[in-house]
Amino acid sequence: MPELDEGDLMYMPTTYPSISIGKARELLQQTDKLIKTVPEVESVFGKVGRADTATDPAPLTMIETFIQLKPKSQWREGMTTEKLKQTFNQLVDFPGVTNAWVMPIKTRIDMLATGIKTPVGIKIAGPELDGIEEIGKQIEQLLPNVPHTTSVYAERVVGGRYVYLDIDRTSSARYGLNIDDVHALVGTAIGGRTITQSVEGRERYPVSLRFPQHYRDTPEALSLIPLVTPSGVHITLGEVANVRIAQGPAGIKSENARLNGWVFIDIDDSDLGGYVDKAKTYLDENLALPAGYSLSWAGQFAYLERAKAKLSVVIPVTLAIICLLLYLAFNRLKDVALILATLPLALVGSIWLLYGLNFNMSVAVGVGFIALAGVAVEIGVIMLVYLNQQVSDLAMSADRTGNTISSTIGPSAIGDKDVKKAIIHGATMRLRPVLMTSFSIIIGLLPVLYATGTGSEVMQRIAAPMVGGMLSALVLTLIVLPTAFYLSLGGKSKGSQ
Repeated sequence: MPELDEGDLMYMPTTYPSISIGKARELLQQTDKLIKTVPEVESVFGKVGRADTATDPAPLTMIETFIQLKPKSQWREGMTTEKLKQTFNQLVDFPGVTNAWVMPIKTRIDMLATGIKTPVGIKIAGPELDGIEEIGKQIEQLLPNVPHTTSVYAERVVGGRYVYLDIDRTSSARYGLNIDDVHALVGTAIGGRTITQSVEGRERYPVSLRFPQHYRDTPEALSLIPLVTPSGVHITLGEVANVRIAQGPAGIKSENARLNGWVFIDIDDSDLGGYVDKAKTYLDENLALPAGYSLSWAGQFAYLERAKAKLSVVIPVTLAIICLLLYLAFNRLKDVALILATLPLALVGSIWLLYGLNFNMSVAVGVGFIALAGVAVEIGVIMLVYLNQQVSDLAMSADRTGNTISSTIGPSAIGDKDVKKAIIHGATMRLRPVLMTSFSIIIGLLPVLYATGTGSEVMQRIAAPMVGGMLSALVLTLIVLPTAFYLSLGGKSKGSQ
């Protein structure tokens, strides 16, 4: 579906897993100040980190900044949401930071449904995290060469940094310490332990105890943490354990029992399906996947695939129902074939209007085409019924005057001029109903086509095929259909002689 303009924006940059809390805080403050300098911005509120809850597992690498925009009447002349995104992208440019400017509500829904916060994402599956990260880095370097790519970020699945404490069992035994003693020290002094609870009315607050930060902010400081042995000897943690920093997975994702790494891809106003097709082709030509690894495309592209699958069933079923109703109305396959053969001409106006408005093909446009097909067939039936009636009346009149009538009514059976007059008379009799039907739909949908505000992006793409299609359907019903009806009569009558 076309992107819904919610009125505000959310800035969701992605950084590398090794970022510190202090640097993340500094980056958040700098980006907030830069964004606030744009005249269209009302307020900026950024968040980094997560609450102590399992429902928001956001790492330090993901910043969420909510940008409240002023009403569009106060924007600079010619400024649009897309131009604002481009302005923000040029303004906020930091090394190691991948920008993504998205809609707040929609992005939350996408993250809950697919886990991907950008319009397009790639999920890399394989047996080893190191291999997944290496493939992600290659994709991050390749995809910027594909047109309409705004930013690409591959998760560093093994880019986390951990403090490892390898206990020397020999040294610990020499001082009379066991593994549990060292673990108790590490758990209490470094991790902290709840020692009591503060009761304030109906509220309860846990009170935790641990060493001050300067005792535990570096590996060297951790090695100097004092430790008393059972025999009363004062030693340091570094004498019984090796404290070091090592690389490891910042978070482990898995789907279908396979390890996963994700690549986030942000694109400009290009159509989603066309971009993914180009990107797939480019990666197939330039990326060699090792054995055991695979790529799957996710994000909003997954919605597009599901919509295509549904429309591939809905559209044929719709056409089948139209054919059935037409046959029940006329009881002749010739008339059914005549309307279906001329129906594509009603879509010409839709295609030209979509091209003029620069609308891409989407689910909303597909819905508009389905609705147009029904209305175009409806007015075509109105015209064809009266054309058949006029020719039948002409045949009955000729029969009463004693003329010879062919089993198939046509110009050769009655007279070419008489048939033409009957068809023109029947078409003229239906001129007013056809014009009323068409113009009532066009006039009724014009406010929707030129509407502004939240939701107008979707409604415009539903209304555009109807408005453009009804204009060409007028030509189809008033000119093309009577002409095709005349030709079908003449051709068939000549063949029956």
